[in-house]
Amino acid sequence: MFTGIVEATAKLVDIHTEGTNLTFTFESSIAHELKIDQSVSHNGVCLTVVSLGESTDLGPQSTVGSKQNTYSPSTINHSPFYKVTAIDETLKKTNLGKLKLGDKVNLERCMPANGRFDGHIVQGHVDQTGVCTAIEDQNGSWLISFEYDTANNNITVEKGSICVNGVSLTVVNSKDNGFSVAIIPYTWEHTNFHQLSVGSVVNLEFDILGKYMQKILARK
Repeated sequence: MFTGIVEATAKLVDIHTEGTNLTFTFESSIAHELKIDQSVSHNGVCLTVVSLGESTDLGPQSTVGSKQNTYSPSTINHSPFYKVTAIDETLKKTNLGKLKLGDKVNLERCMPANGRFDGHIVQGHVDQTGVCTAIEDQNGSWLISFEYDTANNNITVEKGSICVNGVSLTVVNSKDNGFSVAIIPYTWEHTNFHQLSVGSVVNLEFDILGKYMQKILARK
């Protein structure tokens, strides 16, 4: 279980294809604290750490499908890295399959049993993706708007919780097929939201309590 409070970001430095799966290698300031088999939220997707090491272990080249990506020694530093694997189903339902080398993802480790719910209940199970439709600079904060396909009957409510790329946020301007969120400078700087642009695809996890209520009411 997560709470949507991002601890750090990680930079994608390698992608390796294994059948229909992709194994991602990330560099992050918290990599040295991770353990193999540990669950970590990546842009809101719960993935298992499968390997740990130093970025210099990557070697000079990596292959992604038929594309070859070459790294020069000057571009690889000695910060720790780790690997996670995403299966085909995850790649299809989230934005992880769209990641490119150098992209940043938001990280959060599971909440400890004695931890605080600083955000809201987040499972790390993305419901669907959404698309950024507007970014408004409001002189001290940013208002970001998203739209999503309503085929899955997911909903938001005004002042309710929504998880966007693993970040717990409060909904404003709730609509049938979209919503907006207000981003403070700290969140803008310490997540990958500053890399968003109109057209960016984001991962959405809707409030689990709302989903249960919606299902219960649909049965009546």
